[in-house]
Amino acid sequence: MLLGKLNFIDSKFMWLQTEEPEIEILEIEETDTDSDELNDLVVYNDDVNTFDHVINTLIDICEHTPEQAEQCTIIIHYKGKCAVKKGSFDELVPKRNAICDRGISAEVE
Repeated sequence: MLLGKLNFIDSKFMWLQTEEPEIEILEIEETDTDSDELNDLVVYNDDVNTFDHVINTLIDICEHTPEQAEQCTIIIHYKGKCAVKKGSFDELVPKRNAICDRGISAEVE
């Protein structure tokens, strides 16, 4: 379809023909990113478990080094929580359950 445009040139009317702008239609493609998304395994502070118990749990279940487990435990104590492991949801749920089985509060976020 052609559209018209009116221009004034030398006190005369001139009709210019211009083409209709081209419109590109884009489709939104949905992808499943949940399976690739990394989640955090977060351990929460409580007034029940000892430092040694939390440290040993992180070493056993999350495969932390003793230094790493101690640092996470200090963060848990002072900040109230700490992301102790990153991974897929399916990978972290069994670790979360094992930590909770030892009486420590944890969630996959």
